Amino acid sequence: MLRYLSNKIFYGFLTLLGVITIVFLLFTVFPGDPARMMLDQKEDPEQLAQIRKNLGLDQPVIKQYFYYLNDLSPISFHSNTGDSYTSLQTGKYKGKTIYSGKETSVLLKYPYLRTSFQKQGKPVADIIAETLPNTMVLAVSAILFASFIGILLGIWSALVKDSWIDRTLLVVTSLGMSIPSFFSAIIIAYIFAFLLHHYTGFNMTGSLYEIDDMGEGKHLALKNLVLPAFTLGIRPLAVITQLTRNSLLEVMNQDYIRTAFAKGLKPSVVIRKHALRNALNPVITATSGWFASMLAGAVFVEFIFGWNGLGKEIVNALNTLDLPVVTAAVLIIAVTFIIINILVDILYGVLDPKVRLQ
Repeated sequence: MLRYLSNKIFYGFLTLLGVITIVFLLFTVFPGDPARMMLDQKEDPEQLAQIRKNLGLDQPVIKQYFYYLNDLSPISFHSNTGDSYTSLQTGKYKGKTIYSGKETSVLLKYPYLRTSFQKQGKPVADIIAETLPNTMVLAVSAILFASFIGILLGIWSALVKDSWIDRTLLVVTSLGMSIPSFFSAIIIAYIFAFLLHHYTGFNMTGSLYEIDDMGEGKHLALKNLVLPAFTLGIRPLAVITQLTRNSLLEVMNQDYIRTAFAKGLKPSVVIRKHALRNALNPVITATSGWFASMLAGAVFVEFIFGWNGLGKEIVNALNTLDLPVVTAAVLIIAVTFIIINILVDILYGVLDPKVRLQ
């Protein structure tokens, strides 16, 4: 198991390195001058030159790439002379010095995600820390709703196979999978937050925390979570329902299930302890994939409902060409994908003994 996990972590590291490289190359050739963006198009040659030096933009592309890797790496090398981008004297690196030479130091530090081009040099890590928890709350709420309801509907559909209930569920879930999130978000917001606002109490826009009327403090507003979580959960709900149904029907035709019924076990016991446990593997795969993709797919839902999350921040950053924020957000989503895939592989071994043997 340790060797298996080591291989997974190693390949995950290679995947992350590939994502970092692609993202860096994409935004390196991106049109526009970051230094001029930070000066709001003001032409000041001395300031432009100083900003380019501070950002490492005066160096060749390959050197900029290694600077970027050095920023992200938890163990990195830095100059003590104060005349380069990696100078410790800038105070932008937070960590502990594990080696200090005459010209170079080695740091054990937090990954440095650089600073925003547009928000007066605000650290990108602070921006991510403010918005990512809201997106995580939204994504977790949506996937819990989709998983719980989807598995129940899938079991029900499998047990009443070929009935009108089964056919109705297949039609509804197929429709749910085909509707884009941005379209369903607009329709749901219009119906439940505009037309039926008097009855539902839901607002068109709102975030997890709201400022009170006096502007003196924030309070938790869970009602603002209902509509965006429901909207974001529609498509995974439809996928999980159909996967659970099809996987359960396939397992129910296996010999060991027929043997369990022949022994006189109750149908509920056979389904719960034998059939459902082995039928959940494809469902777990779909659930894990949807949860990770929700961090990226929540962009339109957050923007339409005004949810102050990572997706909305990405849209705003793209509109203002705030590339460090966009880059950091993409890397956070990539890391989430990798971690979830590793955890799912471990969970496979817990649920299915055959996976552990392999």
